[in-house]
Amino acid sequence: MTALGTGCARSRCWLRAHPLALDAALALAVLVMIVAGSFADPHGSPNGPTFGTRVPGARSVVLMVLGSAALVLRRRRPMGVLAFTGVVTLVELVAGDPPAPVAMSAVIALYTVASRTDRPTTWCVGLLTMTGLTAAAMCFGSGPWYSQENLGIFAWTGIGATAGDAVRSRRAFVDAIRERAERAERTREEEARRRVAEERLRIARDLHDVVAHHIALVNVQAGVAAHVMDKRPDQAKEALAHVREASRSALNELRATVGLLRQSGDPEAPTEPAPGLAVLDQLLDTFRHAGLPVEVARPDNEVAAPLPAAVDLAAYRIIQESLTNVQKHAGPHAKAEVSVVRVGSSAEVTVIDNGARTAGKAAGGTAGETAGAEGPEAGGGHGLTGMRERVTALGGTLTAGPRYGGGFRVHAILPFTARTGTGEDT
Repeated sequence: MTALGTGCARSRCWLRAHPLALDAALALAVLVMIVAGSFADPHGSPNGPTFGTRVPGARSVVLMVLGSAALVLRRRRPMGVLAFTGVVTLVELVAGDPPAPVAMSAVIALYTVASRTDRPTTWCVGLLTMTGLTAAAMCFGSGPWYSQENLGIFAWTGIGATAGDAVRSRRAFVDAIRERAERAERTREEEARRRVAEERLRIARDLHDVVAHHIALVNVQAGVAAHVMDKRPDQAKEALAHVREASRSALNELRATVGLLRQSGDPEAPTEPAPGLAVLDQLLDTFRHAGLPVEVARPDNEVAAPLPAAVDLAAYRIIQESLTNVQKHAGPHAKAEVSVVRVGSSAEVTVIDNGARTAGKAAGGTAGETAGAEGPEAGGGHGLTGMRERVTALGGTLTAGPRYGGGFRVHAILPFTARTGTGEDT
């Protein structure tokens, strides 16, 4: 049974690859059936049809051969083959005595037209073929107009048109299902690529925030240690201790962040929770140790009602990036203030400072980032861009710009439920 099924499958594949051979075989089979039918006389005896009591004439044989041979081209020129077989059938119905069943070739040609065109065309061509052949048989046939042979021509042409339309409808249905499946597959692939791109962007933002924060602190403390190494070695040791602590924190966060790139199921994948406002005090202490006075204003109910995880992480990173840029650009005597306030179904994060920046420097990164006119590429920084991407991903808004009277202000609104929106910097 397995060998038989394999042989049938191979035969079907070969016939699909060679449709002309299939049509030639069909034409030969139709010719055999027509010739066999031409020897049958449906009214040969009172008991029923007889076979061999009548013989087709030479003209009928020629018409049978022509009508069957035309079916070889039925796929390439379906309308032309139908017209040709219809004319051959009409000639046989009018001049044949007795008429041979050449109408079978016209029935198959009509089926081909119906299976390869649309329904309106099938209706028009089918009705025309049925009417023409049936009328010719009724008017020129040797028997009465209501004979079974005439009604048979009407029935067979109708069956051919109906069967062809059914095959066309099923083929269209299968094609539609296949197209939907392919479209769904493409959609899944596009969705997977989009998620990969979003994950890469998120990891890039985390890496930027971690590296920028800790390296800035290391740079400041190393500068302090170098400045006081000779005159105040105790203070230099303290600064170097802060450098060591900042570098250790940077390595831990980098290990956790880069660990996200491990393959799924890796036993060494990180399990540490993402940083959030729960460790905000530790973050602020690192800046205070680096010489930046930071005050925090956060209502007590924030502890009892923690923020959603995505909002919590975004708020933490925004504060970290803003204070890092204050440390880098606001000058040696700057002070900063951080506030996190829950307002309805959103959280508002504000970071302000009173620093006197040099030209071209701002809390968001570079002057190009702050002004928003030239974009982050103007100065090579990505601080404000990363904050804006985080806020936009949550459907919130971001404003960043100089304060009246000096200093800089970063303000972000982070909704608890993501909505359609765009972050902006002004």
